[in-house]
Amino acid sequence: MRWIAKATAVTGTVLLMTAGGVNAIEIHNGSISEAEVLKSQKAWGEALVAISREYEDKGAKPAHDMAAKVIDAAYGYQLGPVLFKPTLTQEPQTFRTDREGALSYFVGQNPKYPSDTGFALKGWREVEVKNAAILLDGEYATTLGKVSFTDKDGKVTTVDKSWTFKKDDEGTIRIVQHHSSLPYAAQ
Repeated sequence: MRWIAKATAVTGTVLLMTAGGVNAIEIHNGSISEAEVLKSQKAWGEALVAISREYEDKGAKPAHDMAAKVIDAAYGYQLGPVLFKPTLTQEPQTFRTDREGALSYFVGQNPKYPSDTGFALKGWREVEVKNAAILLDGEYATTLGKVSFTDKDGKVTTVDKSWTFKKDDEGTIRIVQHHSSLPYAAQ
């Protein structure tokens, strides 16, 4: 006799009665909820604003250190490459699949990435996410929508953005794909 158990919304211990006795099976729910996705997006925006303020108040080194902590907490570089295409990058360094490239994009000052000026250092005061859609699929969730950044002068920059989040084995939500681009402007 073969038993197959599928858990989609349960965490805990299940007891199965079989001819051989009682067996305990640990079940872990790795599914991401919409609320977790929205919380992760909000935290990402708040972290970007915090890095901007840290840079203005304390300088480049503290902002760099804060950005490193944010990347380690929010992104899944410890799981493998992250599919990161930042808004303001160009060949030959368009994609940032490793932590060093992501950190350089956000805070600059890395000679390996001479075009990076530090996206997180641009005086951001507010970040607003407007999702067009959220796809939940087990331990993964993908979003698509607009993100608007307001700087200290009140100027708003809006980008098209998609994220894919993965819930890791500890239950932490991590960004494993992040694509951002400026909207197309027909001429």
